[in-house]
Amino acid sequence: MTKDQGTVIRYSNCFKQKVVRELEEEGISRAAIARRYGIKGGATIRDWLRKFGKNHLLNQVIRIEMKGEKDEVKRLEAELRKLKEAYADLSLKQVFTEKLIEIANAELKTDFKKKILAPSCPIPPGKVQNRGLVQVCRL
Repeated sequence: MTKDQGTVIRYSNCFKQKVVRELEEEGISRAAIARRYGIKGGATIRDWLRKFGKNHLLNQVIRIEMKGEKDEVKRLEAELRKLKEAYADLSLKQVFTEKLIEIANAELKTDFKKKILAPSCPIPPGKVQNRGLVQVCRL
């Protein structure tokens, strides 16, 4: 299955300037001028307006905010940044600790996780479950 080759339309700079000039002088919409000249693609005329410095003819976005809304966004972004840094620190500490235990186990030929965690629970061994570095005592 092959894809049909489409037709690429290239507009001259003179034509583009004519369209932009008509938009500015007549005050009609981009959609109307696109229909008038059979220009396809929603961004085509917008790109021409930007190219020729007619940004005042483009739609403008006006954002209306409550008084403290912007400050709240900044505060939340700062809090998120701090939380990400704290998470990164904790992740590094965990990796470091696990690697340290792994090296100590290999050097000393022992298992620190079992030796350190097992005696801390007064419950008989049958009711103790190890879950990684945390020991769960069931009563």
